[in-house]
Amino acid sequence: MEAATRLSQNIASTIIEGFNRHFSIFQQITSGARERFAKADWHAVQRASRERIMLYDHRIEETIALVRGLYGIKQLDTELWKQIKLCYMRLLSYHQQPELAETFYNSVFCHQFERIYYTNEFIFVRNAISTDYIESTDSEQVSYQAYYPNEIGLIAAIRQIIQQANFTTPFENLERDIRSIRRAIVKRFRGKLARKTHLNFQLSVICSPFFRNKAAYIVGHYSNGREDEGFALAVLNNEQGQLYIDALLIGEKQLSVVFSYSQAYFMIEHQIPSAIVSFLQTILPERTRSELYSAIGLHKQGKSDFYRHFLHHMRHSSDQFVIAPGIRGMVMMVFTLPSYRYVFKIIKDKFAPQKEFTRKVVAEKYQLVKRHDRVGRMADMLEYSDVSLPENRIQPELLKELLETCASSMSLENGKVIFKHIYIERRMIPLNIYLETATDAQLERVIRDYGDAIKQLAAANIFPGDFLYKNFGVTQLGRVVFYDYDEITYMTECNFRKIPPPRFPEDEFSSEPWYSIEPNDVFPEEFGTFLLTNPKIRKIFMKYHKDLLSAAYWQKKKDNIQNGIYEDVFPYPEDLRFKR
Repeated sequence: MEAATRLSQNIASTIIEGFNRHFSIFQQITSGARERFAKADWHAVQRASRERIMLYDHRIEETIALVRGLYGIKQLDTELWKQIKLCYMRLLSYHQQPELAETFYNSVFCHQFERIYYTNEFIFVRNAISTDYIESTDSEQVSYQAYYPNEIGLIAAIRQIIQQANFTTPFENLERDIRSIRRAIVKRFRGKLARKTHLNFQLSVICSPFFRNKAAYIVGHYSNGREDEGFALAVLNNEQGQLYIDALLIGEKQLSVVFSYSQAYFMIEHQIPSAIVSFLQTILPERTRSELYSAIGLHKQGKSDFYRHFLHHMRHSSDQFVIAPGIRGMVMMVFTLPSYRYVFKIIKDKFAPQKEFTRKVVAEKYQLVKRHDRVGRMADMLEYSDVSLPENRIQPELLKELLETCASSMSLENGKVIFKHIYIERRMIPLNIYLETATDAQLERVIRDYGDAIKQLAAANIFPGDFLYKNFGVTQLGRVVFYDYDEITYMTECNFRKIPPPRFPEDEFSSEPWYSIEPNDVFPEEFGTFLLTNPKIRKIFMKYHKDLLSAAYWQKKKDNIQNGIYEDVFPYPEDLRFKR
């Protein structure tokens, strides 16, 4: 008995050491964001982002190899693993990242053993350790700092907030930027600042800036009586050795775009991620903990929290999964639960003839999106294996179509449908459906944003491949987001060409082109043939995005990427930017 206890303790210690090593490397990559931003080393920013995403799986494989090698673990000993979990829980009592360590433990276990053992006896289906009020052992590493403009003045408080972000690069003109911030505050709260009601005016600011792509964000929260909102200061590098404040964002609507699931993950260095997530929830109440963990780069924890929430929703609902509205996909079978704001995607067994690629290629495309800068225009997805759904919760029509199109990816077992591989994304209104009922004002706004989305994807080296409206969605905030990834490719792999003039008049009426076409050739002037058949849409598109039909425009974008020019893509409206 004593030997079994010692073995359980040793295995638990090996797993927690594996997690600690993982988190240490994660923090090391994250902490480098400050220097990369200071140097305007955007290539290194992209490289570090990809490296951090891939880190988790490497550490899991490494830890499993250690457990198997050191302790000869090959087959499941149920009593041993129950004991290991208990020992592991004791190790988490004073841990600063217990929820992340629980998820790491789950991954180590689930990568080794069968799905029937994915219960709370063996893994952390429910959190065992609360993260409420965990504090750093380092007295200097608090999660946020409070400021009181009533005592020191608004200008002095703004200056302190910026200075205590500890940027190593000097500002172009900090006093100018502070004046811009003050003007924006006065405009936002016109008439309120003069009132003598701000007796408890407090600004709370997360101590570490959030870094992503070419920007840093100082994120905070203000409260004054019943008024209570979040804010962020966007800080940019002029790439000449100086910084400047580009915008002040206030309120959930403006911040939601910055923290959107269609953006790349932030880098923020802090020993207690749960404290950062709790703070963010106060300013973004519509964002789930799952989405906020993912937003700061802890996407595995985001997956764990999402799955717990999904199980809870399933227990407290009774509606059935149905085929998702919209045109059927040629590559993915898409379904949804009406009471839940997500869609579920399964790769089909066979694709339409025009889709000349394999299931493996489709999976690789989704991984490409996961690792790439999504510039607010590609939906993030959660990827799961061996997902079990009750058969009685799946509408018969949907189940029939799933069995006809995705049989190799699923099985039926004792009243459950087991999906070998599934992708889950936020539900959006397909753009083609949105256009059917859009008013003239909505049509102008959404078609302009559709073109902007394509241009911003191109700037990030992403060519969507298929521009049809059914492959784009409209979010709750009205932004157009791309979500069908089976034909995406890098801009740098495309050959953008202008259609050569016909040799003879008869060429224009021929069923075959009079010019040669290579596999990666793209002819942008053809886009209008498929996209702009509606006169209203065509008029709006040509007003804002006529350049998208020009091969020269696309070639210029490609040249910029190949020359290492990273374009600015802002997750906030142009009219919020300060004048310099």
